[in-house]
Amino acid sequence: MRQEHKNPQKENNKQTKPVSHFTLAMAMKSLLSRGISSPPSRPFERKWILPVSLLLTLPLLLLLFFYSLSPFPFLLSFPTFASSPPSSSLFIESKLRVSSPSSLSSPPRLAYLISGSIGDGLMLQRTLLALYHPGNSYIVHLDREAPQEERDALKVFVENHPLFEQVGNVKMITKANLITYRGPTMVANTLHAAAILISDGREWDWFINLSASDYPLVTQDDLLYAFSKIPRDLNFIDHTSNIGWKEFQRAKPVIVDPGLYMSKKADVFWIPQRRSVPTAFKLFTGSAWMALSRPFVDYCIWGWDNLPRTILMYYANFLSSPEGYFHTVVCNSKEFQNTTVNHDLHFISWDNPPKQHPHHLTVSDFSRMVTSNAPFARKFRSNDPVLDQVDSDLLLRGPGMIVPGGWCAGEKTAKNATDSSGSDPCLVVGNVTHLQPGPGAERLERLIKSLLLEENFRPRQCK
Repeated sequence: MRQEHKNPQKENNKQTKPVSHFTLAMAMKSLLSRGISSPPSRPFERKWILPVSLLLTLPLLLLLFFYSLSPFPFLLSFPTFASSPPSSSLFIESKLRVSSPSSLSSPPRLAYLISGSIGDGLMLQRTLLALYHPGNSYIVHLDREAPQEERDALKVFVENHPLFEQVGNVKMITKANLITYRGPTMVANTLHAAAILISDGREWDWFINLSASDYPLVTQDDLLYAFSKIPRDLNFIDHTSNIGWKEFQRAKPVIVDPGLYMSKKADVFWIPQRRSVPTAFKLFTGSAWMALSRPFVDYCIWGWDNLPRTILMYYANFLSSPEGYFHTVVCNSKEFQNTTVNHDLHFISWDNPPKQHPHHLTVSDFSRMVTSNAPFARKFRSNDPVLDQVDSDLLLRGPGMIVPGGWCAGEKTAKNATDSSGSDPCLVVGNVTHLQPGPGAERLERLIKSLLLEENFRPRQCK
């Protein structure tokens, strides 16, 4: 028979039994009882003990020393981690809330941004006087392209006007922003103004952005009276998701706004790369002029679910972003998409099909402006005769004066109603909640009623 060769090592392993801890202990006890001690350790094996001990204890001693001397011992404390889930109060989202609209028992209040550029200083002053009401809030801005002398003149006008100084509801952005036409810096300026109006602490219900080439077609009493009859969470914003040619010419190109990093105004420029249309949100476009509710403006500024900031980052490289940013935010937000009224509250005369710029309005457009029932119109050239006609026929405003309203408590005479040499009765403030609506309120009510009809309101929301 064939004899198998066994591995001696394996065999030894099989025969060797493990020594238990008890056996080792008994052996050591036996040795010690016979006076045999373990061999002495060599000196070099203990050399590491002292240095290591010092390295471990010295930092602890220093920490305790500085802890005892520190005037702020909590800075040296160590964090503790709870096993329970964190409270919702730790997160900023739980502390941010949409502002509640003001009570319907009082007239609404409006917040205006009136912006302009080089050469718009005097026209901006005129527009401000035509829009003024002591219950509203106003912020004016001349961009950095305007010379310093023009901005200084506007600042003197705002600070020295006796009514503005008395009421304190008109502010100027003195550190001017550089606004690039067709660039996102206009959106940034609008958000900047809205943030200032929010931080100012005055209550308001709608934010309305206008330029120096806009002008009202109704008095503020007319506008406040008509707005007092509608829900205060409505957003008047002309919008559509049918972006058409804008997808190829605005959404896919990538532009850079020099106003973000240069001190001199220059046109936007394109980079060679193009991008696809986003899938995380749907694009909307429309008019750059709007009346936004206070809750929605708060949402755009705070952005507690990050949607406004995400969309803002996308529109930072979008051509003519003022015609898309707010529209895209409101229509992609479940909280606000059902609050839109598809109108910008403006009368604007366009070519058909519309070109890049609307027509400048003249006296020949006056009747169409009135019959449009819109509260605002644009564009106007500075001191065009049609503005004098609007002042005299629609606003009842004398040259250089405030538009009269129920709050005016000064003495009213035939002279000071039409002659700038007479004292302005509206330099004396009475009851700011007292409204005296006129024909302009009736016209505006007709427009709002038609916009809120069932066949015009819901079917045109974010479509």
